[in-house]
Amino acid sequence: MDEFDVVIVGAGPAGATAAYLLAQAGLTVVVIERGQEPGSKNVSGGLIYAQVYDEIFPSFWQEAPVERAIAGHSVVFLGDTAATTIDYRAEATAPPYNAFSVLRAKFDPWLAAQAESAGAMVMPGFTVEELIVENGRVCGVKAGGDELRAKLTVIAEGTRSQLLKQAGLREDYSPKDVSIGVKEVIQLPQQTITDRFQCLTADEGAAYTLVGHTAGAEGGGFIYTNRDTLSLGVVAKIDSVYKSKKQPHQILDEFKSHPFVTRLIHGGELVEYSAQTVHRGGFHLIPQMVGDGYVVIGSAARLLLNNVMTLRGMDVAVASAAAAAKAIIAAQEKDDFSLSSLARYEEFFKATSVYQDMKTFKNVYPLLENKRLFSTYPELVCQVMEDMFSVQAQPGKKGYRALRDRLQEHDVSWWQLTKDMYQMGKGIAI
Repeated sequence: MDEFDVVIVGAGPAGATAAYLLAQAGLTVVVIERGQEPGSKNVSGGLIYAQVYDEIFPSFWQEAPVERAIAGHSVVFLGDTAATTIDYRAEATAPPYNAFSVLRAKFDPWLAAQAESAGAMVMPGFTVEELIVENGRVCGVKAGGDELRAKLTVIAEGTRSQLLKQAGLREDYSPKDVSIGVKEVIQLPQQTITDRFQCLTADEGAAYTLVGHTAGAEGGGFIYTNRDTLSLGVVAKIDSVYKSKKQPHQILDEFKSHPFVTRLIHGGELVEYSAQTVHRGGFHLIPQMVGDGYVVIGSAARLLLNNVMTLRGMDVAVASAAAAAKAIIAAQEKDDFSLSSLARYEEFFKATSVYQDMKTFKNVYPLLENKRLFSTYPELVCQVMEDMFSVQAQPGKKGYRALRDRLQEHDVSWWQLTKDMYQMGKGIAI
């Protein structure tokens, strides 16, 4: 074949989904993946929200290698040694499911297989060196010493995407907008996980978002239950990691040393360690996602939603892939892959609930710059709870006095607390 309709760089959730939808529509599609197989180079917490996937792959959980249906979501504030938890539980024994835990090394190959079954060609083990650009238009890629030409190129190579920068089509991202994610997979007996996380069955799981105890770095932790493993990790801003003068693995070790976390992973065996840069994402960081002969999808387009309670990447990536595929199919019908024709991709994406969620929570990102959120307030919350629940020799305190005294210890004024609470409310509540 002299020329494909579409060449896709990256076989992650975004790339594989785009390939599936485009091949289904009759386009000739090739997917180039640098890993030896899809999923082998990907790092993520491992939680997918089901709604977007179910629209494209109806009842996907019946055959996809999902781990557990998430029934419980907890936000945990970690003090020096104590923890305070906001806990939500619901049944997850029947559809519609809200979320699943997954292991990318299992889930991504399944997604790629769906693309292949629809007629796409998946080529793992090849690295794309550069884009082919002629007269300002992307005409394909160079990979493994060969040229693969296409009417359209889809950039889905993940967070570390450099192809557009190398081609002079986009500026590099700012370090302040990048985080480092460090993750471990810890093996435990299936029944131990079910009992320890208060799940009804081995099909039911829990997800924890943890704030605090990250060596002063601005970031948070996560713990997700898989069938017989736990996915555990920390995501922190790169510039704050640098300022902490600690290596990422040291921050993860400190996080794991907290008694709350230690209890959950006790007796487990480390079976996997990985690290990767992660765009902080956010409504204000969405770049131009189209150009002459190309579109950018998924985390390559810095698409990520963090509303403190949940961190959503994979369903956002898939939503962008579906919007892009819709625009590409329309462009194919007109045989017009110019920027003006492909601009419908951005229109379609802005019409999705995912984009609207990003817009709704756009004020979370200034909140994530507040250092007190990651150090002072987790400890403060735990101390006030200790004052309220502990019985000691001296007289007890009502909540107001306990909070007042603890604020003074941390040198936080009522005015500062009020401003921070307003900022938190503006980000996630108001």
